Amino acid sequence: MKQICTIAFFFMFVLLAGAQNAQLAQQYFIDGEYEKAATLYKEIFEKNPRNHSSFSRYLSCLVELEEFEQAEDLLKKRIKKNEKNYSLYLDYGNMLERQFKADEADAMYAKAIDKVGTDPNAIRSLAAKFQNMTKYDLAIKAYEKAIALGNSKGFAYYLADLYRRKGETEKMIEQYLISLEETPTRINHLKTLFQRYFSEDDFLELQMQLYSKIQDEPEQEVFPELLSWVFIHKKDYKGALRQAKALDMKNEENGGRVYNICQTAANDKDWETAISGYEYIIENKGKGSSFYIEAKQESLKCKRMRLVDGYDYSQEELKGLEGEYETFLEEFGRTKTTAAIISELAELEAYYLNDLDKAVALLEELIEYPMVNPHVLAKAKISLANFYLMKGEIWESTLLYSQVDKEFKDDLLGQEARYRNALLSYFAGDFEWAQTQFDVLKASTSKLIANDALDRSVFIMDNLALDTTAVPLKKFSEAELLVFQNKFDDAFIKLDSIRTLFPEHSLEDDALYLKSQIYVKIKDYDRAVLMLQTIIEKFPDGIRGDNALFDLAELYETKLDNTEKATELYEKILYDYAGSTFSVEARKRYRRLLGEEL
Repeated sequence: MKQICTIAFFFMFVLLAGAQNAQLAQQYFIDGEYEKAATLYKEIFEKNPRNHSSFSRYLSCLVELEEFEQAEDLLKKRIKKNEKNYSLYLDYGNMLERQFKADEADAMYAKAIDKVGTDPNAIRSLAAKFQNMTKYDLAIKAYEKAIALGNSKGFAYYLADLYRRKGETEKMIEQYLISLEETPTRINHLKTLFQRYFSEDDFLELQMQLYSKIQDEPEQEVFPELLSWVFIHKKDYKGALRQAKALDMKNEENGGRVYNICQTAANDKDWETAISGYEYIIENKGKGSSFYIEAKQESLKCKRMRLVDGYDYSQEELKGLEGEYETFLEEFGRTKTTAAIISELAELEAYYLNDLDKAVALLEELIEYPMVNPHVLAKAKISLANFYLMKGEIWESTLLYSQVDKEFKDDLLGQEARYRNALLSYFAGDFEWAQTQFDVLKASTSKLIANDALDRSVFIMDNLALDTTAVPLKKFSEAELLVFQNKFDDAFIKLDSIRTLFPEHSLEDDALYLKSQIYVKIKDYDRAVLMLQTIIEKFPDGIRGDNALFDLAELYETKLDNTEKATELYEKILYDYAGSTFSVEARKRYRRLLGEEL
């Protein structure tokens, strides 16, 4: 027993001493004290020649100390014992490269590739080592050797990454698509990668290769799906919809894929594509699709939003859209479920078909429905209040605005109702009360309401401070109310009276600007341009200067089909009104018109 204890103690001492030596050697190596580290690693390696870690560190120390003869001798002995160990040739090549023996190093790297065999893990390990040494061509050769030997599974993704690092776009995309074919579940990962690294030219190459893949391998569904995503990235929603329809028909789906494309297109205001997709679902999927009702609702919404977005519609188109709304309500009834559609129809009647009585009747009926969604109901009340105001029934308007304000005090709907009530006071000539409310609303969580409230407050303050009388401002606010009520001829008369009674008044540029807005509403774009140009020439430093310049640029871009003039005006905003709230949007549009990537 005494002898056994002595022997055990001796072995424990040896193991402990060895562990301490290994830790000390590692610390020397980390600190760059290679000579001390080499002495310890040599001792450890000689005691246990099979320990690859101590061999590798000992070799590294010799190379760092430029003891190349000893290093070469060490490697040759190691290779002689294990000729198939590819990593030894890699180490040999690295050592030769440190001596600037490039050709001999390349020969050793070639031997490493030759000795690696066909084991996928070994090939991947060798290629990774080459990649860490930024020797991308050698890493590619390692993978290509495996592919040539028929062992290609799983290497395409790594090859693609190497080609990406080398900037070889065509080969990179080719390998990514091969990897996607091998593992279709990789599609979302690749989408993320493409968004991070691809240029627009890369996306174009991807699109072209996907066309070929789809043609050569029509049974593969992942390629049309990826192509559809490419179209969405390029904002070519029409192309994306085409692919979605093809997959929907091929797989006999329920329209969900098409519906998602439509939602994306609508969010980006591509109304035509969205409408086309929704109508595909309605006509081809029918009532059996779970997306049928939503598609009908969204189609109507997009057609209405197209009007709001400045679509050049005819009276015939308006009546056709009215008929579609009526048909929908006949099919699904007038209930709490269709309340949002009824509200949309009311806005169509009031703002485009000029049938205020019908709009009011629709919403008066709606607000009596039981259990209507509170937000839908509040929006309907605000709209109804607007329509009452258009009819001149101010008391009914303020009553409804106040109801919504009270019910949604801390909600955006409440803030909108509060703003509308303040605006009503402004129209009525109660400027001090209106300004007090606008000042409160400057802190609104809605940027739009806050900005509008700030503009209104400043406008009232500026024009009341300049005059001993509020008559000019009263006439201007009355003109604004007439515009809101679509009484444009009366508004023109009211605006002209300001200039007649108060020549050279500070409201002159505001009157011109309001006239330009009326002319845009009635699609008299030439006169709108004339009003805006007058403001830019006569009042460049006025409060309406940057508004007029931006509106004029937008008119040339969207209505007069003169992008050259629009580009010139957007550029002028950037130089002459750099601090304007329009400068950010002007820069975006300027760059887009120049064809620059945003």
